Amino acid sequence: MMTRRQTLGSALALGAAVAARPAIGAGMFPVIETAQGKLRGMSSGGVNIFRGINYGADTSGRNRFMPPLPVEAWSGVRDALHWSDVAPQSPGDRRHVYADLIMVDRNPSGMGEDNLTLNLWTPTDDANAKKPVIVVLHGGGFYSGSGNSVGMDGEQMARFSDSVVIAVNHRLGAFGFLHLAEFGGEDFATSGTAGMQDIVAALGWVRENVAAFGGDPNRVLVYGQSGGGAKTSVLMAMPGGKGLFHRAGVMSGSALRMMPPEMASATAKRLLGALEIAPGDVRKLQEVPWTTLLETQAKLEAGDRARGEAPRSFAPVVDGIALPRHPWDPDAPDVSAEVPMIVSSVLDERSYRMGDFAMDESGLIEFARERLGDRAEEAVAAYRAEDAKAKPFILAARLDSDLTFRKGAFAQAELKAKQGGAPVWTYLWTQPSPAADGRFGAVHGIDVAPSLYNTRGALNGSSAEANTLAAAIASMWASFAANGDPNNERLPEWKPYSAPERATLIFNDDLRVENDPRAQFRQYWSK
Repeated sequence: MMTRRQTLGSALALGAAVAARPAIGAGMFPVIETAQGKLRGMSSGGVNIFRGINYGADTSGRNRFMPPLPVEAWSGVRDALHWSDVAPQSPGDRRHVYADLIMVDRNPSGMGEDNLTLNLWTPTDDANAKKPVIVVLHGGGFYSGSGNSVGMDGEQMARFSDSVVIAVNHRLGAFGFLHLAEFGGEDFATSGTAGMQDIVAALGWVRENVAAFGGDPNRVLVYGQSGGGAKTSVLMAMPGGKGLFHRAGVMSGSALRMMPPEMASATAKRLLGALEIAPGDVRKLQEVPWTTLLETQAKLEAGDRARGEAPRSFAPVVDGIALPRHPWDPDAPDVSAEVPMIVSSVLDERSYRMGDFAMDESGLIEFARERLGDRAEEAVAAYRAEDAKAKPFILAARLDSDLTFRKGAFAQAELKAKQGGAPVWTYLWTQPSPAADGRFGAVHGIDVAPSLYNTRGALNGSSAEANTLAAAIASMWASFAANGDPNNERLPEWKPYSAPERATLIFNDDLRVENDPRAQFRQYWSK
């Protein structure tokens, strides 16, 4: 293994040296002509960077809650040198250790409603290059985050994978998913999916324009982690997205069901009441300052938490039009049957939501009892038998991860495999994070930075082992984008997922493929 890794390192170093050569004739500020007009970007280390490209019109005023509108063409050259607005959202709170580690507060630029933009990194100035295209959807559920964030930076991945990399901004929270069909009629029939329609519009821009940046519009991978994975899950059930992407990846975000209309209408009615707007006057919502709308949304959610309730937040609505069905229930969506997938999770996902690092064995039993009642002791014994040295906090997180994230990932992979269309591959990341004295284990989001070959994030560190894993997982996505198959010389042979083998790639120092790893827990929670 060490010899193989040393060989790998040499190959990567050579590849980086080749990719870092400046683009010939591009200059420091390359200009690309799109269907809407000319854009000026910036070249850095052989990668051309274009920031804040509008794929849709401003969403304020009468455009609020409406399907995205196209950008009007312009004359002359427009700069794509600066970050755009990000979608209105509650500011990131750094007081939790995990939030600080992932730099949740770092969304370059401010908030605003002119946020239908994307950032693009390309390793070429050849419009005929036909490089693979990697579109990444940011995490943060359906309520926060941005394509401008540190974790979505695609420069290194463009260089490493020799692909065009694109990160997308879109509407969030009430701005993207406020279901007003019951109150506003046909004009607002799809307001509960506006944020997802934005993503479809971004992919339409990619199909129309990416060739000018050296990309191949017929080889587009869309993937994301957490909320980005949930968005990818939903996108795969949207007729409007058909043909706009050709591979899909869901990392720790398998979303099987979305918001039913009746529940979404009740949430919308509550927001209208808090703003003292009658249900029949929904047009007045388009006149409310975005700061007022965001603050009202945040106050309602804070009130839910204060009462010990789960916040009634916003998510895509099964509106029967843009999203005609639940994405992955009762089966895999036919509209994306021909799209191959990668579905994944990480071992200790839920530690990011927990803070009882000093939990003892009795606390672990109580944690399990809240979820399993009288069966808590037998479950804890099974988890302790799997990992005798793990701290109670980690075992609690692992139990909760199996019940939530991993249960959904298994279900999604099983449904995709059962469909019998394009194949699906699965991986499990088990390498723990070194951050904060390792207290989080293999925490939610630990595979985000390495997936874009970013090796300077706090969750992963920059050790030789971390860099090797980053090269492995980045090569997986690069190969998948290029060929529709993640296998490459940096990975062991990895077969598609299917029962009963359930082949799974394990990302750890010992990079390997296992059949049905941790099967006892998959079977336990499936019951």
